Amino acid sequence: MPFSPDIAGHEGQIATLRQALAQDRLHHAYVFVGPAGVGKRTVALALAKAVHCGAATHDFCGRCENCVKIDNRNHPDVRLLQPLPGKRDISIEQVRTLERQLAYRSFSGGKKIVVIDPASLMNLAAQNALLKTLEEPPAGSVLILVSESAGGLLPTLLSRCLRLSFAPLPAAVIAAHLAAERRLSREQAALLAAVSFGSLGRALDPDMEEVARKREAWVDGIAAVARSGGGAWTALAEGLSKDREETLEFLDWLAAWYRDILIFLAAENVGEVSNLDLIDKLKAQAARLSLEGALALRSRALDAAARVRRNINRRMVLENLFVDIAAR
Repeated sequence: MPFSPDIAGHEGQIATLRQALAQDRLHHAYVFVGPAGVGKRTVALALAKAVHCGAATHDFCGRCENCVKIDNRNHPDVRLLQPLPGKRDISIEQVRTLERQLAYRSFSGGKKIVVIDPASLMNLAAQNALLKTLEEPPAGSVLILVSESAGGLLPTLLSRCLRLSFAPLPAAVIAAHLAAERRLSREQAALLAAVSFGSLGRALDPDMEEVARKREAWVDGIAAVARSGGGAWTALAEGLSKDREETLEFLDWLAAWYRDILIFLAAENVGEVSNLDLIDKLKAQAARLSLEGALALRSRALDAAARVRRNINRRMVLENLFVDIAAR
């Protein structure tokens, strides 16, 4: 599978898939886990094109009929399963329809590939229904579950998938893409790359500059929770829970913030830190945490985001998270 700017940095994952494809040993189910906007779906669809491409071997040309159909989302043997318009989750009815489709013979004679993105939006009934499919996978099928966190998926579901983890993209990769595609100056591209937390999708979001401005208030809010507890977390949770998208923006940022703290605690190296412009505040919060504590809080933030995406009460999720932060 050839590289493009939004999947550069995932050479190891691509090498694993390329080798499995070359040996005709693709697993029947994968789970791609990592932050939003780092190229998980792109890699999944690249694999689908490599499987079906009529002009290349264990790679894809991007120009043949099959590649074009996959890009246009109308290849009969490649399906992208997402919430239906106006819905917030992937329903059991969608999974049952998928099961019936997988029972049919391939139209092209190749493998039937399904990309479920985001897999964490399958409701509990849908996940249990999919579990039956994974226990007895239809011949010639490959399912790829794409998720920001494994926390939103049933352990029994995960146990039947081969997991590939996708790390945040290097800031240099994102900055180079922004400079080339959006014609930004080197300084502008570097700033947006720094606050994108390794996500190209986030860096391309026109609201990214507003998020960059919010970070300092978020950092101060978390510091206040850690210092004073109760009153601080109640007020912060109330404010952040009013808007679902802002809640998710905050939780995604918080997971990346604790990743930065982990990097600093583990290596005392600020070279890979995303929030470099807030390094003094990062060092101050890092001084209050152990490596294990920072790792636990990052995990709590990722789990909280998964819960909000499953429409669990936002304020309750935030308050529980802030209790954990205060306890550290």
